[in-house]
Amino acid sequence: MNKKLICILCPQGCPINVEYTEKELGGIEVISIEGSKCARGEYWAKEEVENPVRTVTSSIRIFNGELPLLSVRTDKPIPKKRIFDVMNVIKNLEVKAPVKRGQIIVENILGLEANLIATRTVNRVNGEE
Repeated sequence: MNKKLICILCPQGCPINVEYTEKELGGIEVISIEGSKCARGEYWAKEEVENPVRTVTSSIRIFNGELPLLSVRTDKPIPKKRIFDVMNVIKNLEVKAPVKRGQIIVENILGLEANLIATRTVNRVNGEE
């Protein structure tokens, strides 16, 4: 099987072709990688085919805050196949202001060894508890 990728590690955007096979017990084995102009791109392409990961960014509702929503993200990339599971957790979250940037909202979300953290500070609206 073949997969065509555009490397995202630098502005060159090398077109990379990855040839791979699927193993009998699951997983993928890369056979060859062509088109990368550097070792970093080759490593990225291999990882992208064998075990793609992404950082999840979203927002959650915040009560008594100067803003109605709090932006959040995972502090580490998670497996791409688990993004919708994480988003199902996120869509049901609500927090109370104040919240500081970097504050952990959910520790070790779904056991993926990544925390969901606030990406900005949201102060409480004056006079409201």
